[in-house]
Amino acid sequence: MALPEILRDRLRLPLIASPLFIISNPELVIAQCKAGVVGSFPSLNARPLSLLDEWLHQIKEELAAWDRDNPDRLSAPFAVNQIVHRTNNRLDQDMELCAKHRVPLVITSLGADAGLNAAVHDWGGIVLHDVINNRFASKAIEKGADGLIAVAAGAGGHAGTLSPFALVQELRDWFDGPIALSGAIANGGAILAAQACGADLAYVGSAFIATTEANADQRYKEMIAQCSSDDIIYSNLFTGVHGNYLRPSVVAAGMDPENLPQSDPSKMSFKSGGESDAKVWKDIWGCGQGIGAVKEVLPVARLVERMSEEYRSAKNSLKLAA
Repeated sequence: MALPEILRDRLRLPLIASPLFIISNPELVIAQCKAGVVGSFPSLNARPLSLLDEWLHQIKEELAAWDRDNPDRLSAPFAVNQIVHRTNNRLDQDMELCAKHRVPLVITSLGADAGLNAAVHDWGGIVLHDVINNRFASKAIEKGADGLIAVAAGAGGHAGTLSPFALVQELRDWFDGPIALSGAIANGGAILAAQACGADLAYVGSAFIATTEANADQRYKEMIAQCSSDDIIYSNLFTGVHGNYLRPSVVAAGMDPENLPQSDPSKMSFKSGGESDAKVWKDIWGCGQGIGAVKEVLPVARLVERMSEEYRSAKNSLKLAA
């Protein structure tokens, strides 16, 4: 499975750091790209709109300076996540800024849009669309997406329910383009396993929340380092879409995680203000099932180094076993 040049030649690890609502900011993205993995952020994290222009300029300038000083360790590309949903009233303006800065990778969520994909292609970028099943994947490719992000069971935040093995297998039956796999991936061995089951890249979020550069409450970071998969609950109460959350944060918010009501999906909203959504994510902390691999809060560079060592070790173990 051939990867686009931008994803083939500048990665230390086959890894995309997923865009984290509120948490992903320029400091985190820049650290991820310098460490050799794709850094990303949701465009709606930049509030007000004018801040998005500043963020994109900052990321491009700092990565260009890094590349000048480190020609033997070039930075990985960065990505911007766009919510393609009818309630996102900033989408057109955000896309204009992405075009202005020629963003190399655009990650689309909650809706595939042929016009958006064509616009990204016009400036030379590529589009990866996140999906939870084969039906949504087929629609995304039909509308011009270049690759897929398979969001399987165990992923943090808005997660699917399918096994990663089942989901990737079904996608590979008909799609030979780039696939990134999301779902409980938090160490180097899991990255290699994602490739072994047919994905090209791992898509990792929760492990990066527990980094010094992440824009997250310190209690959130430490909770991730202290918890395991037993501490994850799956609910649609908080945003209208099912997702995985840290049980202790739900308890701290005064709710019983064993008796959460169902929510109306129509409450989901991505308006440019987003105050209610931000409050939910500020108090109720999303997280994936792979956090048992996260033992401490680390700088991004050290986390990527740890994962790289685990990845190499896992590959060597397989060679020895063969």
